[in-house]
Amino acid sequence: MTASVPLRLVAGLLATALCSAAQAQDASPWQIDSHSQLRLMAGSRSGPVMLGGIAIQLAPGWHTYWRNPGDSGVPPRFDFSKSDNVDSVTVLWPAPKQFDDGAGGQSLGYKKALILPLRVVAKDASKPLTLRAKIDYAVCEKLCIPVEAKAELAFTSVASTEDSALTAALDSVPKPATIGDNNPLSIRDVKRDGRKVTVDVVAPEGIAPSLFVEGPTPEWALPVPKPRPDSPAGVRRFGFELDGLPPGASADGAALKLTLVGADKAYEFNVNLN
Repeated sequence: MTASVPLRLVAGLLATALCSAAQAQDASPWQIDSHSQLRLMAGSRSGPVMLGGIAIQLAPGWHTYWRNPGDSGVPPRFDFSKSDNVDSVTVLWPAPKQFDDGAGGQSLGYKKALILPLRVVAKDASKPLTLRAKIDYAVCEKLCIPVEAKAELAFTSVASTEDSALTAALDSVPKPATIGDNNPLSIRDVKRDGRKVTVDVVAPEGIAPSLFVEGPTPEWALPVPKPRPDSPAGVRRFGFELDGLPPGASADGAALKLTLVGADKAYEFNVNLN
């Protein structure tokens, strides 16, 4: 005797299967190691420029690094050269967190989970596109472990199931700003006195912002700016010294990038040292 299956149950199972299939098309399988896992994500395909992402999940207590790891650490490295019909890939970086590196310094990076948005440009928008990535990154608790992951994903969906997650990740990327603008969270002034640089910040009441600095090239290893006790009224003053310059480099006229991170907003400022 054959038992009948309710039509609504069949419909539910079919919907679940179709949803799982759609998600599988819009994200690659997880590449799993002992303390993290990684996969690629594809946004909707509607022209030559598309939004993608690298999703990383970390084991409890473990972290990985921002493009500038801070006083210690290893930034991720990406290779997309084996991709098909890809003209360029730009990695976008959500605002990092600051935490003790265990050696008296400060590291910059991420815990638990993150999505790095990717701006993917096709060579020919009318042809299939497959993104292939080789990603070298470090996961750290008390010690750091190097990880090499490889992932592949075709961008095929006109309406991707990953669009909302990718858009949320894109919103967490610091926005370009200008020194002296009228944002509630902003940099008011940057001054240099020899090897010492001071940065005056304004922030909403009750917000303790973080400030990070990068040099013109990745070879610059500038220290993490620290809050100073001599802040004027209404201003949070940070300071750092011009240490960690590459051999032969000069700070005169150097183009620095300052990233200011608040509770729910973050901004990037470009400044040339006088």
